[in-house]
Amino acid sequence: MLLWEKRAFLNGFSLIVGIDEAGRGPLAGPVVAAAVILTPGPLIRFSAPEFSARIDDSKKLLPGQRQKAFKEIAKKSIFATGLKDHRFIDKRNILRATAAAMEQAATRLIKEFCRINSKVSKEIEKNVCVLVDGNIKLRLPYRTVRIVRGDSKSLSIAAASIVAKVTRDAIMESCDRKYPAYGFLRHKGYGTKFHIDAIKKYGPCPIHRKTFAPIREA
Repeated sequence: MLLWEKRAFLNGFSLIVGIDEAGRGPLAGPVVAAAVILTPGPLIRFSAPEFSARIDDSKKLLPGQRQKAFKEIAKKSIFATGLKDHRFIDKRNILRATAAAMEQAATRLIKEFCRINSKVSKEIEKNVCVLVDGNIKLRLPYRTVRIVRGDSKSLSIAAASIVAKVTRDAIMESCDRKYPAYGFLRHKGYGTKFHIDAIKKYGPCPIHRKTFAPIREA
């Protein structure tokens, strides 16, 4: 899971960022992106923290495994998140919202990294390599490598997928308390039968994505 990180390091990049998202497919709630740097400082020689928890594509992990992994990532790595809500998604479309959330997460992460290491972001741009899950083009001033199914191939992206998923799940659990009729705790906004039936019965709630077909039709 470190092949892409090692390749970036051998190509001269001392700061390697993994980015992934959660929430492109649901009918409600935000899309959340996370950016992760596995090491707290610039790489002088290649190294990555050892994890006792399983770090993998978040979709392959059970909720308890994700929570355990998230806590360990928070202790051993640096991360930041980005979020675009249902209003942004309806206005700009889900693809642009996803890219914007990823860009936001990356920008926040580099800012935090610079704060911790007493650096200036402009000075380290040439040292940054961003590994992105999927084929989304990002508007960032860094070397960017897009990796299809990257959350199963890169440890940095896998860690980002876990952070994004855990963060979004917490948001949707909060939404469940506000809109209990829709069962967001159960499905996190995805188009399950229970969710579709609830939309048909009660109509969409304020956090539903109005441009998505099932909501538009309702």
